[in-house]
Amino acid sequence: MISFGNKRWLVSLGATVAIALVGASLSSACKPKGSNKPAAAAASGSSSAKPAGPELTSQCQEYVDRLCEKVGKQSSTCTDMTKAAELLSPAACTAAKRDIKYTADKLAEKRKSCETLVTRLCGELGKTTETCKMVESHTKNFPPERCKMMLERYPEVLADLKRMEDQNKPISPEKQAMMAKSDAPSVGPQDAKVTLVEFSDFQCPFCSRGATAVNDIKKKYAGKVRIVFRQFPLSFHDKAHLASQAALAAHAQGKFWEYHDKLFANQSSLDRANLEKFAGELGLKVDAFKKALDDKTYAAQVDADMKMGTEVGVQGTPSLFINGKKAQNATDAEAIGKTIDELLKG
Repeated sequence: MISFGNKRWLVSLGATVAIALVGASLSSACKPKGSNKPAAAAASGSSSAKPAGPELTSQCQEYVDRLCEKVGKQSSTCTDMTKAAELLSPAACTAAKRDIKYTADKLAEKRKSCETLVTRLCGELGKTTETCKMVESHTKNFPPERCKMMLERYPEVLADLKRMEDQNKPISPEKQAMMAKSDAPSVGPQDAKVTLVEFSDFQCPFCSRGATAVNDIKKKYAGKVRIVFRQFPLSFHDKAHLASQAALAAHAQGKFWEYHDKLFANQSSLDRANLEKFAGELGLKVDAFKKALDDKTYAAQVDADMKMGTEVGVQGTPSLFINGKKAQNATDAEAIGKTIDELLKG
């Protein structure tokens, strides 16, 4: 869900630097073709799962546990030391435990480049920004070599992160009002203190997770928040645009949310015949529904939603805005709920 803009420096860094910072966000959204490779690179580049291999002796396991506690259990250093400990004898690990401070100090010395990187980036981005928090969280798991590489390309790294921070800032009140106006399907009071606007694609598998999260929020905060649904069918999902039109045709008959749930529950069956079948199952006037699809009555409205989404920075689905600020993960109901709680209190 984040654009890095300048592909030249991404390629020159082996697609491992900025991608690794935001791999989680990239891997939780449907994006235009060509965007899935970075997500895969992020997953492989930032993976720190414990490697398969022989089990460690109790002495070596204790050594690894104590060392990983100091360097970060998810760090590549912890992974590397675990691999190395598989080759050590119990006596060697016992000796290593006695001198663990020496090893930890050496590793801390090597990681000074990462500390410098975080200090410089957060100093320029702002210590309280979401991007700084992301840098602090992810960089602690980077190998020192990656931090050194980022420092060598510091101006480019900073420029991309600044663009990312700009995208994460709340959009203007005018654009917030545009997104939340009553022409779109919505639920909740118009004057709610918190308004969620979701841009989604009925054929996108990640959007199904987003729909589940939003439905959970809808139940938990009934009467307290307003939820607005905007259409954003991606061009490579061949049935998504017609499904969006069908959802708006259902909305015209007062059954948008029921039809919304039906579409997400049947994402592999979104051809015209099934769209009509779902309308009948939900008790819609099928003749009027068919005519709306035949006449493309709602095609222009779908296109208008897509244009609106592009104007506010939507680059993948699902995208969720909470009081005008883009959520970091539109499929995480718990994180969304925490943001809502803070806004309701504030």
